[in-house]
Amino acid sequence: MKGCNNMSHKSGFVTVIGRPNVGKSTLINALTEEKVAITSPKPQTTRANLKAIITEKDYQIIFIDTPGMHKPKSKLGEYMMQSAQQSLSEVDAILYMYDANDVILNIADSNIIRYLEEVKNTPIFLIINKIDSAPKENILRIIEMLSEKIKFESIIPISALKSDGVKLIVKDIVNVLKEGPEYFPGNILTDSSVRDICAEIIREKILSYTNEEVPHGTGVEIIIFKEPERKGGLCQIEANIYCDKTSHKGILIGKQGAMLKRIGSSARRDMEKLTGFHINLKLWVKVKEDWKNDPNMLKDLGYKL
Repeated sequence: MKGCNNMSHKSGFVTVIGRPNVGKSTLINALTEEKVAITSPKPQTTRANLKAIITEKDYQIIFIDTPGMHKPKSKLGEYMMQSAQQSLSEVDAILYMYDANDVILNIADSNIIRYLEEVKNTPIFLIINKIDSAPKENILRIIEMLSEKIKFESIIPISALKSDGVKLIVKDIVNVLKEGPEYFPGNILTDSSVRDICAEIIREKILSYTNEEVPHGTGVEIIIFKEPERKGGLCQIEANIYCDKTSHKGILIGKQGAMLKRIGSSARRDMEKLTGFHINLKLWVKVKEDWKNDPNMLKDLGYKL
């Protein structure tokens, strides 16, 4: 919908924070009702802040999906933490996501709460996620535990996976937003380019189909992205998948190339849904030892420290 320009129009930026694997990206997709963020059961799936945009006649909300807050072990990890921490400043509201299965405060959430205690004059919403997989009595225990530490604007139990309670989040955020303009055109759902989303789709498939340390040791770079010159033509996409070790390269390629073909086929289907084009996708696997600590490599992959 097109936003209106009268003085009753509200807008604002809302950051979504929480520990790894709490469901931030799943929530972002539920809020926009589209797949704009990649998801995986593995922690630390999100590596960079992604903006997801909801535009209605009277308001526009820009949600910032952040990497899970954790103790960094590499320059990439430092970038991820820096991105998450910076998102707490200069936003209009904060969604703190908490897992309904955790009735005892863990170290990661204790650290997040320390950051939140430093936040002044910004409304903080407690979003208790995964209520579909936790006992109901957990919710009251969590509310009591966390309310002793932070004064929340409101507390909303949800299941991001099933979209339960998600609309209530939007309603409560709109109530605290101030009058403001449309920051983005009303017909876009994210500020990420199609090229960047395609790179993330490839990484999502690697997360889905490989195990152990392999997926978190990979980075994806789109080296060719050429849209078709005529209607019905092929979109040409080529990408490098970088990994830490030669053994990881073997796993990513698989026996007779089976794993790489599986990753490519699944990624291509999602890309075709995203773009509306028929896509010719080519993937190359390259070994770059310790790339997660190489500033130039991180910059090339879009992680600007």
